[in-house]
Amino acid sequence: MQYRKFGRIGWEVAQISFGAWAVGGEWGAVDDEQSVAAMKRALELGVNFFDTADVYGDGRSERLLRRLRQETKTPFHVATKAGRRLRPHVAAGYNKENLTAFVDRSLENLGVESLELVQLHCPPADTYYRPETFAAMDDLVKAGKVQHYGVSVERVEEGLKAMEFPNVESIQIIFNMFRERPAERFLAEAQRRKVATIIRVPLASGLLTGKFTAASTFAANDHRNFNRHGEAFDVGETFAGVPYETGLAAVAELKSLVPPGATLAQLALRWILMFDGVSTIIPGGKNPRQVADNCGAGALPALTEQQMGAVRAVYDRYIRPSVHQRW
Repeated sequence: MQYRKFGRIGWEVAQISFGAWAVGGEWGAVDDEQSVAAMKRALELGVNFFDTADVYGDGRSERLLRRLRQETKTPFHVATKAGRRLRPHVAAGYNKENLTAFVDRSLENLGVESLELVQLHCPPADTYYRPETFAAMDDLVKAGKVQHYGVSVERVEEGLKAMEFPNVESIQIIFNMFRERPAERFLAEAQRRKVATIIRVPLASGLLTGKFTAASTFAANDHRNFNRHGEAFDVGETFAGVPYETGLAAVAELKSLVPPGATLAQLALRWILMFDGVSTIIPGGKNPRQVADNCGAGALPALTEQQMGAVRAVYDRYIRPSVHQRW
């Protein structure tokens, strides 16, 4: 496992870490024993950063990380998120009272006295024009309940705006072979400002594993079923916003780029690692095998200029028209 500096905080975090959305729910059936086994395998492979949220399984994901900490002596960092419990989910809800309540609940779920990193969970765009929200996070830091805070964003412009608040130390964003716009400006600006970047949905909700076909089906409680058109939350969180059939066509071409002995998922993760502004990637893993496959991406050689150009050509042909200017 290779490690990268996590912005101004100074942590050295695994370049391929662990995203705990899948083990919380909304990705079909999950088994807690398999989930814990997957997280323990991640630790064995050098992962030291886990990303979760208070809404993943209504706290289930956070509680699993509490159990992981109880059952292992290996130290690791945990980043959680707050805000998506709001009903309605509006900018005004990101106030001191609500954020304090969310943080208190996560403290209990995780079994800690202070949260290492709390991210505002994809708040509405107006939130970035409400300095009182960020002042509330500053107060939580002063109170000792939170050590550092950042934001998880849907759009590049939201990430750029969030960086204007001096105590925002990390930004989580979707970036993958099917969502390339962050590479144009966002990653370089984050690097210049020494803001850590957490890359989520790196495999486009599994599309970039190459395992799906037109006949693939998803469980009723899997967002790849119920959020295919943005019915529950931003459609960009599901298959990175790419129409399913279009994504399958693009994947068919990308498969030709996979080196012998590797998987398309590993190639997709290695592509992300080609960008210096990336601090860590958080693919999900519901079992030890998936985790090992993800972590193996770091062993692949750097992509050549020809490979990078081929990926861009597929993006331009299939993906750019429907995705590039949306996020």
